[in-house]
Amino acid sequence: MKKIKVLAVVMAMAFLFVGAASAEMYVEGYIGGVLPANTGQTVDVATVPGPFFVSSAHYNFGGQMEPTVMGGVRLGTWFVPEGFAGLSYPGWMKYFGFYTDFNYQRLYTRDTTLTGTDFLGLTDGAVGGVPAGGSLALTSVGFMKTEGTIATWAFMFAGRYGFFPDSEVPFGRLQPYVAVGPAIMFSSLKPKIFTTAISTLGFYNGFEETQMSPGTRSSTDIALAVDAGLRYMALKNVSLDLGFKWRYAQPTYTFSGQNNVQSFGNVTPGQFTLSPVYSLFSFHAGAAYHF
Repeated sequence: MKKIKVLAVVMAMAFLFVGAASAEMYVEGYIGGVLPANTGQTVDVATVPGPFFVSSAHYNFGGQMEPTVMGGVRLGTWFVPEGFAGLSYPGWMKYFGFYTDFNYQRLYTRDTTLTGTDFLGLTDGAVGGVPAGGSLALTSVGFMKTEGTIATWAFMFAGRYGFFPDSEVPFGRLQPYVAVGPAIMFSSLKPKIFTTAISTLGFYNGFEETQMSPGTRSSTDIALAVDAGLRYMALKNVSLDLGFKWRYAQPTYTFSGQNNVQSFGNVTPGQFTLSPVYSLFSFHAGAAYHF
């Protein structure tokens, strides 16, 4: 929470700074694609009690993402001599700028075989209540898939260089740029797990299939954002942009599993946590208006 408050103050100052600029500001819309990436998720299912056995598991889930579409908007400015508060920036400042960027995408992962380890123990009261148990390596106990959304609000400090200057665009019509900055990532995730290693009956490994479909959870996290691109000034006030983005964050989602069969009365559903590593690579094409 403290990190969010600090970033909110930085955001407010940045907006005041950008809002006061009056030269070389621009607004841009863009659309692009997100490349497949491995989210590196693990699934830790807490103890699931049944009338005969209790079981828990640690699964590995590759989390290979499907390609998806991403869209966004950007508002920025370059620090030219005619800029902020009427100040005359040094000439070298025209190579630097600031922009805020918001983009949105859907998130899908492919059906992936689950592997890992499982623990089995006797439920109190079963077979005289004698506790017993042990761990077993699991190589194929079902599959898992996820879907969700990711929205990223980034605050970027940028640098550029100009090529092919002319009287209409003195800085140069072709402008490669790079940018880096903090971001806030708003994400949601909805998993589905199908396995025979954990059962509502408390049986072990194959007696009964379990489906965990616990709904959607959300997370808000601090992220790192990096951009690189090439802007072409087609007109004095209109530019075309081809760019590349990288976003990095580590959210955590906690779920309460819902089993598909409720045999022998009500059985407490399994609790599990997903902690994916989002390393998102994307490319985009956009158009901007400069004012």
